[in-house]
Amino acid sequence: MTAEQDPRWFREALAEAPRHADVEVEGCPIHLRCWGDPERQGLVLVHGGAAHSGWWDHIAPFLARTHRVVALDLSGHGDSGRRPVYDMLTWAREVVAAAEAGGAVRAPLVVGHSMGGWVAATAGAHHGDRFDGVAIIDSPLNDQPPEERKLRRELREPKVYPSLEAIVHRFAPLPAQEVVLPHVRRHVAAESVRPVEGGWSWKFDPNMVGDRLLLRDLLPALRCRAAFLRSEFGLVPPPMIAEIEALLGDAPVVELPEAGHHPMLDQPLSLVTALRALLAHWSPVTL
Repeated sequence: MTAEQDPRWFREALAEAPRHADVEVEGCPIHLRCWGDPERQGLVLVHGGAAHSGWWDHIAPFLARTHRVVALDLSGHGDSGRRPVYDMLTWAREVVAAAEAGGAVRAPLVVGHSMGGWVAATAGAHHGDRFDGVAIIDSPLNDQPPEERKLRRELREPKVYPSLEAIVHRFAPLPAQEVVLPHVRRHVAAESVRPVEGGWSWKFDPNMVGDRLLLRDLLPALRCRAAFLRSEFGLVPPPMIAEIEALLGDAPVVELPEAGHHPMLDQPLSLVTALRALLAHWSPVTL
């Protein structure tokens, strides 16, 4: 499938290109993508481990119809800088700074996927007075985000590929899933690489693993309202979602049907629908 054959909704979403910006957080440049009117309620999108803000490029424009949307590259990811060590508390402070720098300052909400859900929960637990709500997408209660298990096993300098075509062909989400829409894959993969000496490599820092706060401890400590989105074929089995519901109390829990762990890659419109319904419930606006 060529770009001209991509679904209309996808082409129109990418046509609403974000404004790119950078903010320095504790000595490290943090890259932002921004959509929408700064006068609207803020919404910060947090990617998963080894991913980047471009994973939201086809999602954010739908949410920007009602919110000021800011997606950041956490340090060690995307076009942000790298740090000697990484931890959830630092990444949570980056979320706070991104909301302010990106203009998402009116009672901002935070949406985090996978490892980004852990970061969002950390922000809600430690900076809950700065945020109106936290939505977590398919983040399991394990003691380590799933993306990091493979990175810990294979911790090394990332491989250099001889051409852009070669590295893009090797793109696969961590953890892997059965379905990735080809047009989404093509866009996300192209945004995931950078030229280096001798060819091309991935943008993320393979050393971005580190000490983590436990999600099962963060959920009851949230100081703002919360919601959880579970992918039907993701990493949160029914017994775990029951535990999450108990930890969150009366917070809404929504299942994304037919979605793998990365719903923006296989069921993006279902993800958009769930998030727009949640945002309308939390902060009704007039379109």
